[in-house]
Amino acid sequence: MPGDEDFFAPPPFRPDEALQRLRRDLRELGLSEREGVFERRGVAVARAQVNDGVIAAARVRRPSRASPEWLPSRLDSAAALRDFVAALKKALQQWEHQDD
Repeated sequence: MPGDEDFFAPPPFRPDEALQRLRRDLRELGLSEREGVFERRGVAVARAQVNDGVIAAARVRRPSRASPEWLPSRLDSAAALRDFVAALKKALQQWEHQDD
């Protein structure tokens, strides 16, 4: 049947709605937002903004007040957004244990 291949297609990616979801998810991780940059204890750990129909996001390799090394990500699907949040959550847990 024509059109059956679209039956299982994921819903269209809406970057503005996805950015709102990302902001909520990052706040749930205990981060605070300041001008698109998400911080833990006053140190930037992630950033995100809509750019050309996708979310241009990044997380730091290691928290640093001086000059953090950013690891960029291009979030263009719900799956990519979930993976970004999961990776950041894992990194936050590792950093928390190293800070103890």
